[in-house]
Amino acid sequence: MKKIACLVAVLALSGLAHAKLPTPVLSDEAKAKAEDAKAKAAHSTKVEAYKLCVSMDRAAANHRKSVANAKPATPTPACADPGPFVPPTAAAAAPAKS
Repeated sequence: MKKIACLVAVLALSGLAHAKLPTPVLSDEAKAKAEDAKAKAAHSTKVEAYKLCVSMDRAAANHRKSVANAKPATPTPACADPGPFVPPTAAAAAPAKS
């Protein structure tokens, strides 16, 4: 019983100590790195959605080809290729040509 009471007390005190810790201040380099990671994750999500769209189009075309009385294709927007990943810091550093 004493062990449980000690464990509860330690957990309660550690929660208070953790709540009082200041928020970390990020340097400009760390902010840029975090922004790049966020942009890369967003781009990978777009690439995955594109690959899924292409595979669904292929599966639907295969189904329409193999089934004699398949419904006609409903018009859907074309799959948009997101292109290669361009980091936002590189895009901001390169001046726009007019």
